[in-house]
Amino acid sequence: MARLFGTDGVRGLANGELTPELALSVAASAARVLAAHDRSHRPIAVVGRDPRASGEMLEAAVVAGLASAGADVLRVGVQPTPAVAYLVGALEADLGVMISASHNPMPDNGIKLFAAGGHKLPDGIEDEIEAGLKSDAVRPTGAQVGRVSDVPDAVDRYVAHLLDALPNQLAGIRVVVDCANGAASVAAPEVYRKAGAEVIAVHADPDGININDECGSTHLEQLQAKVLEHRADLGIAHDGDADRCLAVDANGDVVDGDQILAVLALGMAETGELTDGTLVATVMSNLGLHLAMREHGVSLKTTSVGDRYVLEELRAGGYALGGEQSGHVVLPAYATTGDGLLTALRLMGRMAATQKPLADLAGVMRRLPQVLVNVRVADKAAVAGSTAVREAVDAVEAELGQEGRVLLRPSGTEQLVRVMVEAPAHDTAQSAADRLAGVVSAVH
Repeated sequence: MARLFGTDGVRGLANGELTPELALSVAASAARVLAAHDRSHRPIAVVGRDPRASGEMLEAAVVAGLASAGADVLRVGVQPTPAVAYLVGALEADLGVMISASHNPMPDNGIKLFAAGGHKLPDGIEDEIEAGLKSDAVRPTGAQVGRVSDVPDAVDRYVAHLLDALPNQLAGIRVVVDCANGAASVAAPEVYRKAGAEVIAVHADPDGININDECGSTHLEQLQAKVLEHRADLGIAHDGDADRCLAVDANGDVVDGDQILAVLALGMAETGELTDGTLVATVMSNLGLHLAMREHGVSLKTTSVGDRYVLEELRAGGYALGGEQSGHVVLPAYATTGDGLLTALRLMGRMAATQKPLADLAGVMRRLPQVLVNVRVADKAAVAGSTAVREAVDAVEAELGQEGRVLLRPSGTEQLVRVMVEAPAHDTAQSAADRLAGVVSAVH
């Protein structure tokens, strides 16, 4: 049986795979597991959601599940995922529940859990929660049933926290922010204005149905056009739950997560904030990031794909900055998870401090063409052990030298092997990827 928790919580079609019954059971089990680990007090849980329509239904189920297991609930309403993580710590709660499917289409939804302090739950605790779904635990009654209350100043608390993380004001910066009709539709324009920027907000009118609909960080075309139309200094794009940030420069060109990491890393190295002169990224980061960091004396540590692995490396090494090409950026001094609003503030702060346009700052890194080919195979393990595949990879790597890179990565859920090649020219990368894909597909 497949594990219920994926790399980013429980996710699926709302009212299909992710039913109110399942949401109630997960929440109740989480409350029981936490209570079993610490019996000194009644558990307190923070519950937030993005604005998709199914979130109303699932929020009710989650709150009921938590209270039925004896946990007190602090309901914070529509909030970015990083706001819920922050509020868990700020409100001294034992658990956080964010109901969101992030950048997924509106019909999907998900449940993401945070431990005390706003940190992601360890795999072992998730396994205990999953095992507890089958439990016939005795439910509390009377005064032992959990109580539910709202936190009316939740957005204000989060905005104030973000402003504390900004080293300088953003006066003189005009920004277009695409809120993806999502969880940041209130907080993002507000915090950027309070930081001193001139803000033009688009896709900031969520109706429960339009989240991520041809907008946000997965659809940058309209943002690019708006930046040019308003002659803005940059555009910022968030996804539905605002844990990621991508950007567009004044020329309308996309600035991806790798480039944002490069800008922030060099800025933090300059101010002495970059612990051990080290940046953390995943194996899918563009080779251009590796080359740029090497040129400027910044060490780059790589992890498996997934923000949880970046977080693990950041915590293990005490590092100050990490993230993914997709725009998940983590600054552990200020956040326990990826925070798109914090990332945007720090990026604009760097622009204001240097008085340089984003194109110049991002130009420190040149993105190499990257080609990804998914190859369906009969046996991923056979591919991993194939001499023919190893020899083919070695040959391509020898051809590319220091100006290219090859990565073969098995899918975690399917019989697929992902062949990724980077090279100075797209045709070179495509040719090499196609050759390797042919060798991989021939393995039986």
